[in-house]
Amino acid sequence: MPQGPTGSCAGRVAVVTGAGRGLGRAHALALAAEGAKVVVNDLGVGLDGHGGSADPARHVAEEITARGGEAVAHHGDIATDGGAASLVATALDTYGRLDALVNNAGFLRDRMLVNLGEDDWDAVVRVHLKGHFLPLRHAAAHWRAETKAGRRPVARVVNTTSGAGLLGSVGQANYAAAKAGIVALTLVAAAELARYGVQVNAIAPAARTRMTERTFAGTMAAPPAGFDAMAPANVSPLVVWLASPGSADVSGHVFEADGGRITVLEGWHPGPTADKGALRSPREAGETVRELLKGARPPGAVYGAG
Repeated sequence: MPQGPTGSCAGRVAVVTGAGRGLGRAHALALAAEGAKVVVNDLGVGLDGHGGSADPARHVAEEITARGGEAVAHHGDIATDGGAASLVATALDTYGRLDALVNNAGFLRDRMLVNLGEDDWDAVVRVHLKGHFLPLRHAAAHWRAETKAGRRPVARVVNTTSGAGLLGSVGQANYAAAKAGIVALTLVAAAELARYGVQVNAIAPAARTRMTERTFAGTMAAPPAGFDAMAPANVSPLVVWLASPGSADVSGHVFEADGGRITVLEGWHPGPTADKGALRSPREAGETVRELLKGARPPGAVYGAG
């Protein structure tokens, strides 16, 4: 598996959350194949966040070592301060450094808005948004300390958003809101952490995982032969590159990735505008909006989990 000194991540240490299955597992394997030492984090919960097992993280770490790579399992809740701190500490205690953080952990509790309970809202926002923030905060604190000690890092963070967070998703208000928050967190972190040698980007992947294969069974099914466009491994090369020194000067971006396609997403831009230069009445404001909308793009909110 390892490419040795020629691998694009040779000598680097990467942490991957939610790496026991699906996209996270594919990312961990791909990073190890390029020479990285990997901390494989997974709480081992079900699709809805219930339960828990150390087996998924352990199995992936064993898979990496069986192929000649180096990996250690971390079975901890990264949406708690203690769990996130121990995740970073595991990398530092085991390998003596931390170079890349790939935030990927998450689960779903889909409901239409009027049926969405507070607990299901809190649980999904917690694992996705707080589960990105806390590992990022602890990793950033380490990289800031390294910079202040005269050891400027070449550090990378790859966050995971989705089409739901970018354009909305019927039946997924909790998930979409959390994923949209991850985009904002990415932009802020990229701006704040650049001084410490840290680059922060996000990906919006589409692939066959536990979160998509049932909802989109038809489009996610593996073909009997040929290129498997929905295989999670198709997304991982971009993640590996973003986690490597080769991605120098690329920060604050969001990339859509699926199959053989990579798209740079450009986010919100001002659309049609009208400036009266004076106070409008409510009626005038409405008339202006109606006129502006004739030249505006329609809103989203049409996508499912991705």
